Amino acid sequence: MTVTGYSDAINHALAFAAKHHDRQVRKGTKLPYLTHPANVALILTRYDRDNDTVVAGILHDVIEDCVGEGYTREMLEQRIGDKFGSRVLDTVLAVTYRKVDDDGVDLSGEDRKSDYLERLEGASEEARWVCAADKIHNASSIVADLRRTVDAETIWGRFGGGRAGTGRWYRQVYERLRDVGFDAPIMAELDKTSAELQELAG
Repeated sequence: MTVTGYSDAINHALAFAAKHHDRQVRKGTKLPYLTHPANVALILTRYDRDNDTVVAGILHDVIEDCVGEGYTREMLEQRIGDKFGSRVLDTVLAVTYRKVDDDGVDLSGEDRKSDYLERLEGASEEARWVCAADKIHNASSIVADLRRTVDAETIWGRFGGGRAGTGRWYRQVYERLRDVGFDAPIMAELDKTSAELQELAG
């Protein structure tokens, strides 16, 4: 199952993500958004994940962030499924925040998080790997920014949950993955990173 770090599918996924995240930047920064899925892919590769899991890591935010950029959710799902296969699409959908529930009821911001955590129980092993890698990169980025700045509130202010909510959220994801029985090696890194962020949040 070893990944060499390059494949045609991974190259194609990076190009696809670059196209759909074009002009998007990381929250509160000038960094191109593509730096995030690329780092998620690097984390997954570091743990020798298979090709489809790495591709799903690269594409994990496309449906969530790119609806309205000339594409509907249905169009994006179709494109990902056609180009990368149903396994990749299923993994991406498992880690995509939903705006409506199964009954078509709109979900609030907090409800979306609760729904995300709940769905991890039925998520595939691949989806849980992508979830963990995604949260490691996000939390690590926040920690790095906090350690660089003299005004921590400018960092916490990027996030709707503020200091307490943001620190708590990453810890909740770690705890939920642990509670549903995900005990892959990446969990040690997520434990350390989420605990560090929560500590900085106070």
